[in-house]
Amino acid sequence: MKKNISYMESVHKHGRIWGIIVAVVLLLFPLVLSFIFGVMPDFGVLLAGVLATAPMYWAVGIIEIFTYVPMLGAGGTYLSFVTGNISNLKLPCAIDAMERAGVKASDEEGEVISTIAIAVSSIVTTLIIIIGVICIVPLTPVLESPVLVPAFDMILPALFGGLAVVFISKNLKLSIAPIILMLVLFIFVPALNASTVGIMVPVGVLFTVAVARILYKKGVL
Repeated sequence: MKKNISYMESVHKHGRIWGIIVAVVLLLFPLVLSFIFGVMPDFGVLLAGVLATAPMYWAVGIIEIFTYVPMLGAGGTYLSFVTGNISNLKLPCAIDAMERAGVKASDEEGEVISTIAIAVSSIVTTLIIIIGVICIVPLTPVLESPVLVPAFDMILPALFGGLAVVFISKNLKLSIAPIILMLVLFIFVPALNASTVGIMVPVGVLFTVAVARILYKKGVL
């Protein structure tokens, strides 16, 4: 007799299966290219590079699991880790969808809403990329126009600015500390730039959770 599994059990089962499949595919791609073109990397140099950089990514990966799961739910997290662009696309889409539906990621309804939002954003992104690839050549002169350059530079700030207004207005006391932290870090630490956003998001979340705990203990929240 076939055992009926719950929604969450199904999410974890299929999430692990597809996560492993994607990991294998990502690792096989460079190997396949190496065999096709008959060019293999210097494994000594490769190993030295991996040992130098891997610990940072391991730490970030562990932090991101504890950071994103409470915000996206299990299903949303599995799908986000497979499709990528979490902080600048999947996270805003999922949070906005759950906010509009009035649910939380810890609820089963929130799990479903978050997963659907991330899936739809992934499909839309893929379609836009396909259209972009087809139209990139004829549109290049327009997109590189000096008039449009400032607008493209402000796309991400506009996206996060709109989300920030909503959440800061709802949690004004809690938002002050992380805003000050990020401003200080990005202004006075020149090494931080756009490429470090993926690392700084988990750092900001953990800092905010710690501040929230302190404020709650003091009766401020």
